[in-house]
Amino acid sequence: MAIFIDKNTRILVQGITGREGQFHTGQCREYGSTVVAGVTPGKGGQDADGVPVFNSVTKAVSTTGANCSLIFVPPPFAADAIMEAADAGVPLIITITEGIPAMDMLKIKNFLALTDSRLIGPNCPGIISPGQCKAGIMPGSIHLPGPIGVVSRSGTLTYEVVHQLTRQGIGQSTCLGIGGDPVIGTSFIDCLTAFENDPETRGVVMVGEIGGTAEEEAADFVANPMNKPVVGFIAGLTAPPGRRMGHAGAIVSGGSSVSGGAAAKIAAMQKCGIHVCEDLGNLGRFCKMIFNQAISEPR
Repeated sequence: MAIFIDKNTRILVQGITGREGQFHTGQCREYGSTVVAGVTPGKGGQDADGVPVFNSVTKAVSTTGANCSLIFVPPPFAADAIMEAADAGVPLIITITEGIPAMDMLKIKNFLALTDSRLIGPNCPGIISPGQCKAGIMPGSIHLPGPIGVVSRSGTLTYEVVHQLTRQGIGQSTCLGIGGDPVIGTSFIDCLTAFENDPETRGVVMVGEIGGTAEEEAADFVANPMNKPVVGFIAGLTAPPGRRMGHAGAIVSGGSSVSGGAAAKIAAMQKCGIHVCEDLGNLGRFCKMIFNQAISEPR
C-alpha cells in the first residue's frame, strides 16, 4: 500500500549536520523511518544523534545499504549533492532544498537521464507512506494509512488535503509533494502511473496550481489509461496574471483562460473525467463522496 517508499526504505541524509538536516532527521526517525547514514564532507567518522556520518555518499551506501537519499544541502551545492547520490546508485533522491537555480536543474535532468535514479523535488516537502516511512518535512501526525494517494505541487496544500482526508476517515497510501519549481524530477504523470499500478491505491487526489502545463498533461493521462477515480484541485483561481505566486513555476502570462491559468486547467481536468473540487475548504467532504464506492468495495 505504497509507492516509491515503504517500510524497507533505508534513508541517508545529505547535510545531516546542518540545523535543518538534524531537526528533520530526528522527526523522520521519531515517525519510525529507518535512517542509516548521514553525509557531510569533512565530518566522516562522527555521528549525529547516533546516525553515522560519512564523507561521501558512495561510502555511506556501500557501508549501510542505503537506498534513499534525503537532501538538505544549501542551494549552491545541491546540484552536486544530487548528482553525487545518483552517481552512487541511490535509486530514490528526495531534495527538500529550495532556491536551486533553474540552470542547475537542467544540468541535473540531463545527468539523471543517464542513471536509474528517481528525483523527487526540489523545493518539496518530501514523501510519506503513512505507517511505513516518512522521508521529508511533513507533519507525520496528520496522516492515516489507507487507500488514497495524494500528489501535489504545493507542500502546504498537501498538508491541508491530507488533514481533511484524515478528518473524514480517509486514509492515504502515499502522499508526496513534487515541488513547485519550473524544472523538477518526478512529474504528476510519473506519480499517477505509480498509483495506477499500485493494487492497494484505490483513488488519487491531485493538487495543482497555476503556471506551466503539467496539470493539462496529467489530465490527458487520466483520461487514458487511468481507471481509478481522481479528484483534482487547482490553486490560484484569483491570482493576477503576470505575477509569480509563491512558486517559481506559478506564473501565467495573459488572462486566466489561457494555458497555464487556473480556469484552463480546471476545464482540461473536467474534460478528461477528473472530479474537480473548486472549494478547498470542502475538499475532504467532496473526496468522501467521490471515493466512497472505491473505498467500500471489497479488496
